[in-house]
Amino acid sequence: MNIEELNITHGIAGQLKFFEEKGGLPFIQITNAKARALISIYAGQVLSFQALNESDDLMFLSEKAYYQTGKAIKGGAPICWPWFGAHPVRHDCAPHGFVRNRLWNVDRTEITENGDTKITLKLTDTSETRAIWPQSFLLLLEITVGNSLNLELITRNTGTQMFSITQAFHTYFKVKDINKVRVLGLSGISYIDKTDHSIVKNQVNAVTINGEVDRIYLDVQGETIIEDISLNREIHILSRGNKTSVIWNPWMKISAEMNDLRDNDYKHFLCVETANASSDIIKIEPNREFRLVANYRVSNN
Repeated sequence: MNIEELNITHGIAGQLKFFEEKGGLPFIQITNAKARALISIYAGQVLSFQALNESDDLMFLSEKAYYQTGKAIKGGAPICWPWFGAHPVRHDCAPHGFVRNRLWNVDRTEITENGDTKITLKLTDTSETRAIWPQSFLLLLEITVGNSLNLELITRNTGTQMFSITQAFHTYFKVKDINKVRVLGLSGISYIDKTDHSIVKNQVNAVTINGEVDRIYLDVQGETIIEDISLNREIHILSRGNKTSVIWNPWMKISAEMNDLRDNDYKHFLCVETANASSDIIKIEPNREFRLVANYRVSNN
């Protein structure tokens, strides 16, 4: 991928530039009148977003993250697709699909009518992907950087047979102290507790984190809010196209076992994932498409 050609074809003077850095991977830097963001074209992954009136990044990005072909980048907003979690049949396939460790292509860049910066990345099937998942597809990721960060993942079935997917924005949100964080908007909703034999439980009041958490919330509706008392802010998550939401924090033991996390990193992030997971399986007919949307906005208390 030629950085000079990308800047000539898709760069936007004073707003959007392409550059090559860690591991020789191509990145996009955006700075407009509302926010700044960093995007990795490898993995189609937003790594950083910060509104200009905010003192802290929206996202957590591990200082030990891998930046190399075949590895996922730990942090930001990884894309899980076309399956979430373990492959439903094949045990030799990596969890969370294959698009978070592949190089995407830049489809277009533009300035919207209200001054936001919009980037569209795309990925299509190849002989390599069909050996893993035998389907024809066009995958588009629309990233809009403004006062909020908007992500839209569009799956088009370009084949002749219906296929099914599960998927997620596996977003790592930055928090200052996980012990002083609450997640609002999920009270009364049932969830699958994957740390307790996948027993279905009911959420009572706000979600708090005091140990390993791996939950799939079912039939979610409306807005989810991460209340971070230490950073004096709330992260508002609005989604569309999903019935499930995943909350994950590895806690102390798993964080220490992960080579791309520091031992105490679990204290400084919480994943709240807009997802089609568990029984929320999306079926897409030939020549049809499905759109998963997540919008992230910060407000101060």
